[in-house]
Amino acid sequence: MGIDSVVIHGREDRMSLPVRLADEGFFIPREDPLASYLDIEAIISAAKEVGADAVHPGYGFLSENATFAQRLEEEGITFIGPSPDSLRLLGDKIAAREAMSKAGIPVAKGTNEPISDSKEALALASEIGFPLMIKAASGGGGIGMQVVNEISDFESALRLCQGRAESAFGDSRVFIEEYVSSAEHIEFQVVGDGSRAIHLGERFCSIQRRHQKILEEGPWLSKSEREEIGAKVVAGAEAIGYRGLATFEFLRNSNGEFYFMEVNPRVQVEHTVTEMLTGIDLVSLGIKVSSGAELPIKQEEVSLSGHAIQARINAENPFSLEPSPGKLWECHWPGGPGVRVDSHGFSGYVMPEAFDSLLAKVITWAPTRDQAIVRLDSALEETILLGVDTLIPLHRAILQESDFLEKKINTDYLETHTGLLVGD
Repeated sequence: MGIDSVVIHGREDRMSLPVRLADEGFFIPREDPLASYLDIEAIISAAKEVGADAVHPGYGFLSENATFAQRLEEEGITFIGPSPDSLRLLGDKIAAREAMSKAGIPVAKGTNEPISDSKEALALASEIGFPLMIKAASGGGGIGMQVVNEISDFESALRLCQGRAESAFGDSRVFIEEYVSSAEHIEFQVVGDGSRAIHLGERFCSIQRRHQKILEEGPWLSKSEREEIGAKVVAGAEAIGYRGLATFEFLRNSNGEFYFMEVNPRVQVEHTVTEMLTGIDLVSLGIKVSSGAELPIKQEEVSLSGHAIQARINAENPFSLEPSPGKLWECHWPGGPGVRVDSHGFSGYVMPEAFDSLLAKVITWAPTRDQAIVRLDSALEETILLGVDTLIPLHRAILQESDFLEKKINTDYLETHTGLLVGD
């Protein structure tokens, strides 16, 4: 796009590839490695010092922080993402449920208000039925969720979830939602310019550990299902005047019914799958609409071609799933037609302990799912990573497992295929 880039970084990341490849690196020294990326005023000061027009927040840290987006707006710096109002709305899962329900998106049975009184909550829980989920109103991921199978476990689970929500997100509010078991996790990629929105198809993300995805692919739905749910997510985005990239996440139960989970108001790790299927550079598109430009694409111009699969190469023991930080003594990535690798690692790179264990993403595309699976397995076989454990053996076992090949997959796949984790 012809735009110069400056990457902020802490001490642990000074040698990572994004810092080395950027036009400029800006060091924000902090004792706590996470603080370099969470100090809003320090980041704004850095942006002003280098004369930045805009700030891209990436995947995590402040990417969904309405206060950060608001402060940038006050300083006349563009936040490459949604408005502070959209972030506030979508960051409150109770408010987001209500807004999406009004827009015609199906939501699971649940409470429309935060719950605090245990007796009142128990009555509501009995009405919804067990098993159910207690979920934090703010924040997300596994730490913000608690599955309750029996009524006798409810009160202790409620207190536990409220305590976790307060310590992790500074907000003890929780709500109850029907637990959709043996479900498929399906998400839709959406982009809006503040008035008009389009969707770019779905991704299938059911292979997870600790509620975190490790393998994603697409497409997954029939054309009619894609058009039906796609129209609803577009209506949901347009109803709140959404600008930027967003992912609408759903669970689909064994009867084929869809239930809205949440909206992730940012670019996601697995956006690469959609880029391979559509040929559209999502990150550039997000920058364009954030600059005030109208969407340059109409819905009818979006088409999905072939099949794409992404494996997250986490630095973890493939059997115990424990983190495995350390020095990459040798690093060789695969290549060839239909193969893409996104990574910050290289030979000699020291994988820090302080951050998420994701080291790389290997994505393959092919005309059919079966061909994409073979191509990904071949790419993973070619990958050489010496010095840290990775999930590659687990991924290769999944890619050759019969239920996976037959698309018999739901969110408890790893729990029901324990032989993959013990090396059987």
